[in-house]
Amino acid sequence: MAKRDYYEVLGVAKNADEQEIKKAYRKKAIQYHPDKNPDNKEAEEKFKEAAEAYEVLSNPEKRQRYDQFGHAGVGGAGGAQGFSSMNMEDIFSRFGSIFEDFGFGGFSSGRSYSSRSRSVQRGSNIRIKVKLTLEEIHKGVEKNIKVKKYVACKACNTTGAKSANAVKTCPTCRGSGYTVRVQQSIFGAMQMQTECSHCQGTGKIITDKCTQCLGNGIVKGEEEINIKIPPGVSNNMQLTVSGKGNAAPNHGGNGDLFVLIEEIPHELFERDGNNLYLEHYITFPQAVLGTNVDIPTIDGKARIKIAAGTQSGTLLRLHGKGLPEIQSYRKGDLIVNVNVWIPKTLTKEEKQMVESFMNSDNFQPKEQKQSSFFKRVKQFFE
Repeated sequence: MAKRDYYEVLGVAKNADEQEIKKAYRKKAIQYHPDKNPDNKEAEEKFKEAAEAYEVLSNPEKRQRYDQFGHAGVGGAGGAQGFSSMNMEDIFSRFGSIFEDFGFGGFSSGRSYSSRSRSVQRGSNIRIKVKLTLEEIHKGVEKNIKVKKYVACKACNTTGAKSANAVKTCPTCRGSGYTVRVQQSIFGAMQMQTECSHCQGTGKIITDKCTQCLGNGIVKGEEEINIKIPPGVSNNMQLTVSGKGNAAPNHGGNGDLFVLIEEIPHELFERDGNNLYLEHYITFPQAVLGTNVDIPTIDGKARIKIAAGTQSGTLLRLHGKGLPEIQSYRKGDLIVNVNVWIPKTLTKEEKQMVESFMNSDNFQPKEQKQSSFFKRVKQFFE
């Protein structure tokens, strides 16, 4: 089933600001909140759908990719996690604080997926930079990269305790991870669940810490990560590999890995969006008489026709010989700027041949106004 437009899900315009998006999400969250819709599967799905839309539209980087590429821009390596497969605890751990202004902490019914029951810490994110050649950007590439990060402590299995006997139930919350108080809200008196400050929501107290991780549950390590980079990425674009960031204690979810693309300048081609530009020189006889020449392309060679009388600065366009558009079948073009090569030194015989053309009327320049290169490029696409 195709996903609905995120702006449509929240009921906001595409130019909505951060506060409008937050307000719209809170409205949807209240409407479909499980406390108001117990055992209602349809309401739960709409609750998740709104949470997914909010995660993307409230994040400037993800919103920019979504506006440009749609759902494809925030999926796969782009990194928007689908919420349909997530449980309610995961969603509330991300956005639980947004409900507090409306009197929601967890659920008054005490369901196990409350956002305040057994708080689970999520690992922090990691950002790395990956350098790519233009050829790699053209075809797409897989990179196996070793990333220094926090990994799960094998000695204690991320519990942070020296042994199973070193973990005790928190006496304050009695293992629930939260404390309960009554608060008035727009729906009347409701139970407000807050994280237990004694155990930080874990429900457990460590009496003897693991000697390897010193009670943190994670240690410094390294992981080789396979990163799939799609064709058509651009300089400074950021991709997300979900779950490949730092590990978290107590079996918490890993953070994400952010991959910043750095494009290596090419020795032949200059890039403008999905178009490529190439400076190509031909000889004076070729310009005068016309010929066919081979020119380099990003994936090989192409033969182009040089018409007789071609002037230096002539632009030729090869359709579809540029870079692919990300998450699309469309490709840019290769623009060839043809220049006539003028030698700096001549032999005596060559000089005599050129001098024989000096007084020829046909070799006299005809007055014409020359446009700038960029103006000619602009006119070329009009």
